[in-house]
This record gives sequence, structure tokens and C-alpha cells, in this order.
Amino acid sequence: MFRSILLFGEARMGLRSLALGMVVALAGLTAFASPAAAQDSIRLGGEVEGRLQDGDAQLTSGEYVDVYVFEGRAGQQVTVQMSSGDVDSYVMVRGPSGFAEFNDDRDDGDVDSQLTVRLPANGQYRIQATTFAPGESGGYTLSLIEGSGPEIARQGGGQVQSGTNAGQLSASDDSISSGEYADSWSFTGTPGQTYVVRLNSAEFDPYLMVRGDGVEEDNDDDQTGRGSRNSRIEFIMPDAGEVSIITTSYEVGETGAYTLVLEEAGGTTAVASAGGSTVRPGQAVTGRLDVGNDTLRSGEYMTVYTLNGQAGDHIEVTLRSDQFDPYLFVQGPGDFAVANDDDDTGEDGVNSRLVLTLPASGEYQIVATSYAPGETGTYRLSVSNTDAGSVQTAVPSRAGNSFADGVSLSGMLSPSDEQLTTGEYADRYVITGRRGDRVALDLQSEAFDTYLLLRGPDDVSADNDDGPNGTNSRIDMTLPADGDYTVSVTSFQPGEVGPYSLTAGLSMGTPRQAGVQGGPRVFAIMVGISDYGGYSSDLAYTADDAIKLAEDLRREGVLNPSSIVLTDADATVGGVRRAFAEVAAQAGPDDIFLFFFSGHGSQQSVSISGNELDGLTETIVLRDGQITDTEMAELFATLDTRLSLIVLDSCFSGGFARNVVNRPGVIGLFSSEEDLTSQVAVKFQAGGYLSHFLRTGLTGEANYDGDDLITAGELTTYLRRKFAAEVMDVQTQTMDGQRSYQHLVVERGGVQVDDVVIRIGRG
Repeated sequence: MFRSILLFGEARMGLRSLALGMVVALAGLTAFASPAAAQDSIRLGGEVEGRLQDGDAQLTSGEYVDVYVFEGRAGQQVTVQMSSGDVDSYVMVRGPSGFAEFNDDRDDGDVDSQLTVRLPANGQYRIQATTFAPGESGGYTLSLIEGSGPEIARQGGGQVQSGTNAGQLSASDDSISSGEYADSWSFTGTPGQTYVVRLNSAEFDPYLMVRGDGVEEDNDDDQTGRGSRNSRIEFIMPDAGEVSIITTSYEVGETGAYTLVLEEAGGTTAVASAGGSTVRPGQAVTGRLDVGNDTLRSGEYMTVYTLNGQAGDHIEVTLRSDQFDPYLFVQGPGDFAVANDDDDTGEDGVNSRLVLTLPASGEYQIVATSYAPGETGTYRLSVSNTDAGSVQTAVPSRAGNSFADGVSLSGMLSPSDEQLTTGEYADRYVITGRRGDRVALDLQSEAFDTYLLLRGPDDVSADNDDGPNGTNSRIDMTLPADGDYTVSVTSFQPGEVGPYSLTAGLSMGTPRQAGVQGGPRVFAIMVGISDYGGYSSDLAYTADDAIKLAEDLRREGVLNPSSIVLTDADATVGGVRRAFAEVAAQAGPDDIFLFFFSGHGSQQSVSISGNELDGLTETIVLRDGQITDTEMAELFATLDTRLSLIVLDSCFSGGFARNVVNRPGVIGLFSSEEDLTSQVAVKFQAGGYLSHFLRTGLTGEANYDGDDLITAGELTTYLRRKFAAEVMDVQTQTMDGQRSYQHLVVERGGVQVDDVVIRIGRG
């Protein structure tokens, strides 16, 4: 339906568009719409609690829906479970290349849903948690695990089954003597058979124990797990044929979902005596991976070498081969376990390299293996002493080097350090970060011109030579993924040496971003008119646009209580002007002002000028009159805010851009160009496409980097992408009937792309 003004006495427009909209609406009753909800992340092994309720996004067929996203890889099998005591759950998974699967009932007569799928491609997948029938509301639990899914209840404990089991550590569980929550599982197996049990979780640091007649095994971190915190124990079933498996956490008070995997052992997994020899610093050995070697549980051939070390020793271990992709890990006293696939410097191809400091005196095992199962060939393993300035590139799992905790240290670049291929000396550190963390790293030295590098998951690569202060270096960025990030401290010129200091921790962003306050800082006037009371033709959903926007912003905790919603009979010219006077008087320099309108727009003839090149001025149509673009500019001139946003979802709204976005700190978002109409977004049950996507963007979907700061660049990019995907084929027309397509108009004026629109999720 075209949304241009239809005053009595004027020719009516858009009847063909109305008919088309009805077809789309009817089609929506049998097809799933794209979700209008904010997308929350969920990890493999994770579990979330949610609630479907009034104000949530809805499918076109009327069911409430929440959306969760995760990153998957081609060939990966995952299982999604949705359970509820309040609703008949329905779960859908969508992904790259049009992938779509759904499930209503897990079993006959079971209203909970379980869906196991094999992912067709690498990329982001969306889980839609919804209901079987429209209008159902209530709480639910959603879990995502790798594999074919658990066969037992989520609470954990009881009889363990071969394969994948699932559980939940919670405050209602029993506790072991040291205070950690724990579930107790029992397992009956074949006496003398070797079993492997693994405890995996993305929500806490797993700790695993096995107890039985003559069996007493504990494990914190799986030393063959290539750096993960998950736990693994291999044990022989005693003559009694039964053991207890205790699933718990490393730290007191940790809770969350987990999977417990039990399998019969295959291949050799112990590494203490796997056929290598003793090595010492300054020594290089050659070997061969081949059929007949011992193997890791995951199938890779391996050889193990023993190194006797002292606490504080600084050593470098390299593993090179031109016949297979090397993989190297070292394990030792105190659950020390570090691993490396490819040399973090990027200078040595797929060869592996570890530079580390031994945490304790004792015997260490160096495991030479391959990246993929079944790889064979010759290799060369070398061990050497290195200078204390070359800090470990892999650290003990308990080292506590995290951006969240903060890192502050001093070091020394020296001629005994590793050298880059261009001749600069370098020290390396590993710091753990989480997706969405905004972090800052500062490198300072009075002895040399510093250079700072950061490498990490998702191919992160950030370099800095000179920060804001002379030759010192600074990196400020948002981390795209959970994981370990390698920080390289080096110099701008080859051969430079001397002391330095490095600090790393969480950041509030650039100075402009750091000054943005969280909480209810959005002072908004939200206007939507569906019932024009005879002044113009009525519209569908437009009043709801204003109401839902207010609800969503209030739910996010960003809407100031002084904000005003005007719909239908209250949305008069006088009402809007009074609202401006009231809200503008309260919004200050730390706040954002938002004027939102969903309804009719029109044009009026005026003299040709620099602002009105076509001799037409644009208006928004209220219940009893109109406000022109010139009058709107005058209202915006009364504001004294950090940032002001005008959003008009109406015909010809693009004509407001030149008038209103005429001073710093104003962003204009308009649903169509100044000579074109806008349409009702029937497929989304919204008065307009801009209204719909503004809501979903501001409540999370535009938060691309996960840092809870929705910037001008993120918001406008999100809106452009959504319009390109959903609106590019929506037909529209001029006042005199020339046909075209609806396009979003964005005018940022002097607002920079990294200027913050709102800070969500924080007080």
C-alpha cells in the first residue's frame, strides 16, 4: 500500500499495491518470515533461558520468535533442543545457501523440540525459537551441542550412556569437599576394557574425576586437546565392572551446561612412554611419523620426547617438516599444557614453534605430531635456550593472562630474542579475550621506536607503529571471537633493543566513544498514525511502529522515561510541537534525541530554492495538519544533545535531509527518496520497512562486533543491507505516477562512522 497522503478531494493512489500487499500477507501465513528479534549468540555446549511474550518479534503467521546465532563449519553435526513447560515449542535452523531445517516435537506426544542437522557450509547459522501455534507465550530453555544429541535429562547425573550425555552444573547440585558443584554419574562396563571419558563445556572450566575399585583418576585440562580447557580421562574398567564419574568445575561456584562423552578407547592415547628419547636444550633430532607409531585419540601419529627442565627456564621448541603439517605440544608438572599449530610469526609456513617459560622443575613431554590424522613423513625437532625477554607464546592455562583481568608487564628487546625476517627483534605474549570485548594495548619505550602487532582468531590482524603519543604504540579494537590472541612487541627499525612496558586491558573505545554514557539516555518522540480520523486514508501497523519501538528501547534499558509516544488522535501538530518543547528541554549534551514518525507524507508547492530544487517542500501528515521540512529544521534547532536522530518512514521523506541535517551531530534516516512514495511492510506486519529494521537494528542486530556500542556506521550499514535484501524489488512511484523502486536515504552529515548512536546492554 502506498503511503502518500490521500486528502479528501485528491485522486486515490496505490490500489494495485494494496492488492499485491494482500497476496504477500496471505503467502506469509505459510512461509516463515525473517526474524525481527535481536540476535543473541549461543555457543556449542551452551544453554540459554528465554521467554516468548508480547512485544517480541513475530513470524508472519503470528508466532513469537527469539533468534540465536552461532558459527558453524561444513560437515559439522549439531543438535538444538528447545524445552518448555509453558508452550508447545518449535525450533528452526537457517544458514548459508538457503539452508533451512525445522522440528516440532522431539518424539511422538512430546511438545519439546529437538533438531539434529549436519551443516552444509562454513558460516553463521540462526536458530529461531518459536511455538507451534500463534500467540503462545512463556519461558523456555534452548541448548546447542555438537553431535547427535543427549539421550538423558539435562540436569545431569544418573546412569551414563555410551556416546554423548548432557548435564547442567547449578547451585542446586551437591558440592564436593572443596566447594565446587558436582553431578555424579554411574557407569557399568566390561571389566578390563579401556574407556575414554571427556567433559566439555563452553560455560565453565571442566574438571573430571573417575572413582572405582582401584581406580582414582582426576583431570583438569585434556593434555591432548590442543590447548582447550576441557577434561579427559582414560581408564581401565575394574573387575567390579562399575565406576562413578564426577563432573565438576575447576573453580568454586562455576555453573553451566556441559556434555559428557563416554567411548571405548581406540588407539594409544597415553603419551608418557611413546617411543621417543630424551632431548635437551641445544639439541636437534630427526624422526618420522608413520604407520605403526602410537596415535592420539583423534588419530594422529605421534612421537614423544622427554625434557628435564627447571622452573624459570626459557626454551624454544620447533617442529619442521616438508612432508606433513606439523603440530607441537608440551605438557608437564602442574597440568602445564601448551600447543602450537603454525608458527605465530607467520614466517615459517605451517611449521610449529613454541617459545615458553617452564613454570616448575621436573619432567616435560614434547609431543611431535601432525595437524590431521593419518599424515606421515620425516620431521626435525629442535630445542634451544632463549633469552628471558622472549616470553612464552603459549602459556599455562592458569596463567590468568586475559584482557578482562588486565595485563601490565615490563620486558627487554635484546639480540638473543627471536628475529623477524626483516631483522627486528620480537617478544610474544598470549592474552585471552572474548568476542565483543573492546580492548586497548599500549607499548611504551624510551630506548627504541616501538611497533605493536596483534594476531588472533578469525584471522585478526592489527598493527600499530605510532600511537597518539610520539613513537609509542597503541591498538584499540573490538575482538571478533573468543580465544587466545598473540601480542608481538617489536621495533620499527631492525636491530633496536632496550626495555619497554606493555599494558593491555578492556577499553571504552576512542575518546568520543568513551564519553558515551549508558543507561536511559535516549530522549525520544515516537509518532505513529494508523487512524487518521477522516483527515486522510488510514494505514495498517503504523501506530504499532511507534508503540513497538518504545517497548523495544525500554526493554533494552536505553529509553529515558521523559520520552513521549503519540499515536492516532494524540498525534496532532500541536501535540508534536508540545512534545518537542517538553523533551528538548530535558535532553542534555550527554544524551541522544530521537524523532521517529511512521505515517503519511506529502508534498506542497513552494518557490524553487537551494533547499527545494524541484519547487516542492515535503511534509509529514499528522492527525489534523502537516509539518514541513523547514518547520522540522526549526524544531531540531532547539536541541542541545550529543547526537540527534530523525527517522521518517513516510512518502517523500528523503526531502527532509537537506533541511534538517544541516548542522553537526544530526543523522537523518528516510524510507524513500524525496519524490517517491513508501510502502507498508506487510510481510513484517510493520507500517514500513525502515520502522521494522530500525527496531531490530537498535536492539542488537546492528551490533556487528558485539561490543554493545551501536555506532553510526554499524546502524547505517545494517539498514542498507536489510533494504538491499528485502526492499530492492519493492515498487513505488512519484506523485504523478512515474514508477520506480523504494530506496533508503541516509544522511550522516558530520557524524562519523565510529560515533556511538547508543550503548546497549550496560547501565
